[in-house]
Amino acid sequence: MTTIKIIGTSHIAPQSVKMVEKIITDDVPDIVAIELDRKRLQALTHGERKMRLRDARRVGLKGWLFALIGSWIERKLGSKVGVMPGDEMLRAMSVAQRVGAKLALIDQDIEITLKRFSKALTWKEKWRFLVDIVKGVVFRKGIEFDLSKVPPKELITKLLGEVKVRYPNVHRVLVEERNVFMARALLQLGKRVPQGKIIAVVGAGHEDEIKRLLKMYLKQEILDSVKEV
Repeated sequence: MTTIKIIGTSHIAPQSVKMVEKIITDDVPDIVAIELDRKRLQALTHGERKMRLRDARRVGLKGWLFALIGSWIERKLGSKVGVMPGDEMLRAMSVAQRVGAKLALIDQDIEITLKRFSKALTWKEKWRFLVDIVKGVVFRKGIEFDLSKVPPKELITKLLGEVKVRYPNVHRVLVEERNVFMARALLQLGKRVPQGKIIAVVGAGHEDEIKRLLKMYLKQEILDSVKEV
């Protein structure tokens, strides 16, 4: 049976880079799966990490602005701890090559995600987004934690819960739908190496739900196979 280990990371934490390298080196998996699609991989490997104005036509203005603001915030926070967003994915790629593991991209196409974001975002969510930015930037209100480390699971759960309440459509598009996409991608990878090992490197906010979905899909497959017999 395939063994799938999921590493939950923070995209700007030095701890994540070290953790990814250690686990892949120690476990020597058959496949290293990372939370990227082809477009984001190319952007990371070629240093093209900024959205351009022409991209707004393809993904919608709201999705384009979200990606622009989000990448700016990640770069600014990452500069404080000396890590660029996505460095743990680049490290996973290099270590995978070193140990002879195959690389797999398991995330949904970024343009599909941003297009869906543009269509899903409501006026209420846009207003709340503006209010939260003002609170965070002007009044310095928000949850503080060590940027150099992966946030504790309790904090991640709390933050995801707040996002789901205040931004239900955003949570659905950016978290829920992508969790399903990545879990199914991992399930298919497992069929390629039925007795092998897979290590998946994903954002910490995706880790627990992907694990839950994998267990559910595997249980369903077992039940379906029994029915067929």
